[in-house]
Amino acid sequence: MAKEEIKEGKESLTKEEKKAKKLEAKKEKAEEKKAELNKEIDEIKSRILEEKDVKEKEKLRKQRDDLVAQLDSIKKSKDGMTIPMAPSKKRGIKACVAIVVVVALICTYIATGTARYGLFSYFGVPQSTLTAYTITDGDGETHSVKVSTYNYYFALYYNNLRSQQEQYSQYNVDLGENAVDFDKKLKDQTTTNDDGDTVTWAQFIRDEVMENIKNTYMYYYEAVKANDGKEPEITDEQKDELKETIKNYKETANKEGFTVSGYLTAALGKGVNEKVFRREAKISYISENYKTELQDKLNDTEYSNNEYNKYKKEHKDDLEVVDVKYFECDSADDAKAFVKELASDGSNFAELASKYTSDDNKFEKEAYKDPVETTYTELTRSTLQQLGAAIAQADEHDHKDGEEEEEHTYSGLDWIFSSKRKEGDVKRVSTSVVYMLKKARISDTKTVNVRHILISPLSDEEREEGSKQATDATNKQWKAAEKKAKKILAEYNKGKKTAEAFGELAKKNSTDSNADDGGLYENVTPNTMVSTFNAWCFDSARKTGDTGIVKTEYGYHIVYFESVGKLPVWKYTAQQAMASEDGTKATEKLEKSYKIKENWLGSRFFEIDTDIDY
Repeated sequence: MAKEEIKEGKESLTKEEKKAKKLEAKKEKAEEKKAELNKEIDEIKSRILEEKDVKEKEKLRKQRDDLVAQLDSIKKSKDGMTIPMAPSKKRGIKACVAIVVVVALICTYIATGTARYGLFSYFGVPQSTLTAYTITDGDGETHSVKVSTYNYYFALYYNNLRSQQEQYSQYNVDLGENAVDFDKKLKDQTTTNDDGDTVTWAQFIRDEVMENIKNTYMYYYEAVKANDGKEPEITDEQKDELKETIKNYKETANKEGFTVSGYLTAALGKGVNEKVFRREAKISYISENYKTELQDKLNDTEYSNNEYNKYKKEHKDDLEVVDVKYFECDSADDAKAFVKELASDGSNFAELASKYTSDDNKFEKEAYKDPVETTYTELTRSTLQQLGAAIAQADEHDHKDGEEEEEHTYSGLDWIFSSKRKEGDVKRVSTSVVYMLKKARISDTKTVNVRHILISPLSDEEREEGSKQATDATNKQWKAAEKKAKKILAEYNKGKKTAEAFGELAKKNSTDSNADDGGLYENVTPNTMVSTFNAWCFDSARKTGDTGIVKTEYGYHIVYFESVGKLPVWKYTAQQAMASEDGTKATEKLEKSYKIKENWLGSRFFEIDTDIDY
């Protein structure tokens, strides 16, 4: 070998070593960032478990999902080794022969399993040009989906699966055969799919990704059809969200020494650059928007009285409501003492609830002195179960061999909803105490539409950190929150005093998750809001334009009564259930009309695993 060739080889080797060292440094930084994000995610997950309010839980989950998305985007990248092609010694070779040589080389890459690391694959050429799937819609029209799209969806699914499993392991949840060992090859591990078949994890994920792509693109194509063949616009909020996401990626990419496209390729797979990311994000937005639009139309479906009455007859147990005083004691002994001290007319129920509330919970101990905290009007079976009432739990049941679905009985609920109940009846089951006010019936109470502005007594920093609950706030903080609430209400009263004006104040001041919606809650049903809020909403004297301030364990709520809904609660419940069933049938019909077929050549360039070196 000539000296020049030896020298060139040494320089090339040195460059590769430098490249490897630089890559290792990037990986270390990525690992540090991942550890930092995991810590933040763990803290938010703990807050979610402790949070009782559904709306606050949603807000926390969004924060968690944002962090998980950041975590997913920082998965370790893996450089494929490029395979240089030797220069041709015969410059005069015919073009047709040259093409045959190139095709032969590509086929060799595919046959030996090195396609994903070949020269073309390194630059994302096959992933950007080859078809992964051919989708045929209900009209028989075919659509091609590129390999880059598969790789994008694969990375999302894989990273989400890994993140979810890490969450389960932190809480010592044994997933059994549903667990994945991410230190081993996916093709060497098996699981059971929905059909009960044993498949490798590699195949399972591949099938799931294909289904996700089919469903997303199905609604996207339907949205385009419905818009006269033109791609619908996404909302301004979605545009801003996408813009902000790309901005964050660019900032992170610059810190790591990547272009944004290079960073996305490292995080999401070959062929996934900024252009692909933007396109797939937009398609997902359009798909979700159209799906929501279809469901919204169904939710507004007007059914006939015969259909409503049929539903009522078939679901009587689900629609019946009762009025009760209810309290959950800390122990069965406390519940026994509670019943023993309870007056026959139930007049001291609130007093006893306060008495038997733990001394450690000063906020609730004081709150329970108000009868509204333990009085539930128009309570359904499901709501009582959601409250975690011992009296609403299933009776002990021995599972029989071969029993596919366990048949549960609920003697506590049966007692409460029995036609034999009368005012003053008392029932204790374990830690639950129930005092009957009004027996089971189908109510004609209508849903309500309300707005609110939540003023938390906690500082912005305390809320963001999640280090405290509102009930932990000092008297000084509560007084400050009340003062602020009164000031905002006074500002409203000096203005136009319209729903829109209230909504603008909510956007500026509310700490609730629905602030961007002007604090609006539509079609509220009894007992879906915390007690004092619920009592204000369903006061029989309430009328459009009413305002007030109520205190709950989350802070002070400035409330605005917008209107009474169109339907009684039972009809609204029936309408939503029937609309949901119709939506399911429509989706199943649409899914059957769409077909998806995998392209063999394109599948040779599918991502297999984002972290394991194959």
